Amino acid sequence: MMTTRRHVLCIAGLAFTGSVMAQSQPGQVNVICSVQADWCNVIQTVFAKTTGIKVNMSLKGSGEALAQLIAEKANPKTDVWFGGTGDPHLQAAESDLTLEYKSPTLPQLHEWAQQQARQSGYKTVGIYSGPLGFGYNTELLAKKKLPVPRSWADLLKPIYKGDIQVANPASSGTAYTMVATLVQLMGEDKAFEYLKALHKNVGQYTRSGTGPIKAVARGETAVSISFVHDGPGEKLQGFPVETVTPSEGTGAEIGSMSIVKGARNLEQAKKFYEWALTAQAQQFGAATKQYQLPSNKATPIDPHVPDFKSIRFISYDYAKYGASAERRRLIAKWEKEVNSLPR
Repeated sequence: MMTTRRHVLCIAGLAFTGSVMAQSQPGQVNVICSVQADWCNVIQTVFAKTTGIKVNMSLKGSGEALAQLIAEKANPKTDVWFGGTGDPHLQAAESDLTLEYKSPTLPQLHEWAQQQARQSGYKTVGIYSGPLGFGYNTELLAKKKLPVPRSWADLLKPIYKGDIQVANPASSGTAYTMVATLVQLMGEDKAFEYLKALHKNVGQYTRSGTGPIKAVARGETAVSISFVHDGPGEKLQGFPVETVTPSEGTGAEIGSMSIVKGARNLEQAKKFYEWALTAQAQQFGAATKQYQLPSNKATPIDPHVPDFKSIRFISYDYAKYGASAERRRLIAKWEKEVNSLPR
């Protein structure tokens, strides 16, 4: 079986051998990367080898990345922000922290990625998408004689008390996507009644969105509310993890990319941005065991990527729920009405 490193090098070789760009563009670009570390490291290495442009990369979650851009607004030190849930990218666009840039590559992208660009005034673009669902530990469910939860309603059953983990929406884009999904699916009043009932079954609210499925993998909890593309990577490491999407319908994240307004290395930033939208560059997610759906329609789809055609999606309003005022309001309401309750 081909190792991840060999797989990555093979893709890099196929994609970029003989590239006319190779070693022709000097300079550097400063990138905040909000995907998994292995993926960040590969794009850093391959882009530098392909173009001769040095990549200074820092790894930060999307909430931290947005905070950094706000703090640096008067004197930006970042050129490109790559990855992470789309809501903070939309907030950055709304706050005039990112640059309007209409990529010539847009027609090659899936409609949901183009829509992300349009809704932000072309200040961000979708680079991948991943559906929200549940992760579960097959061995733990069997041991506890618990059924696989297949709907949002199932998670409220008393049999799951203490056996569910989800992140805190104040610190996690994953968990905020859950709140926004439920509000759109049920209406706000019913969604908050649901979240209060769910609270009784939650054993822990984690800080990070990937924390719950990692806890599922390691047998620390039976069920997580997670992006389902985070499951196959854990399973490939030998953990007894499976995923499912809720039958009533679910939302999805649109991982995004933005050029920072006032970028010091603007030409290099645009080259990185265009490169990251190519089908070749978008294979590096799956090559590093990250199984979101790439935004470029020509990117080969790894068999571990969730089958979007088999999932019931809501019509998620990214513009409304990506707005900072709406996000602040819903998180504050969750803190006051849900997180304050005893369990």
